[in-house]
Amino acid sequence: MLNTLQWVFGAIILVTCCLSAFNSFRARRSTEVRLRGLYTSRMNISMGLMLIFIAFFQMFMFSGSSVRVVIGSLFLLLGLFNLFAGIRNHSHFTRLLR
Repeated sequence: MLNTLQWVFGAIILVTCCLSAFNSFRARRSTEVRLRGLYTSRMNISMGLMLIFIAFFQMFMFSGSSVRVVIGSLFLLLGLFNLFAGIRNHSHFTRLLR
């Protein structure tokens, strides 16, 4: 069970990391400002999810030392902030594109 959960968390982290890099490249290559903002918001969403899953992986998969809990909670807070900012910006830029 624990081994399967590690593989699932690892796969999710890898997929969100690739999505974050893909949207980062798309945002940097885009010449239109609205599309750049949309791709950046998608990058923030995927990066936020990646940090949240890294935090869960850090907290639940290993023994509970205080350093792991502190770093995991920092990743969780940073991931939640990125997720919130990405969702907010995504709704803003999708309204601009219509």
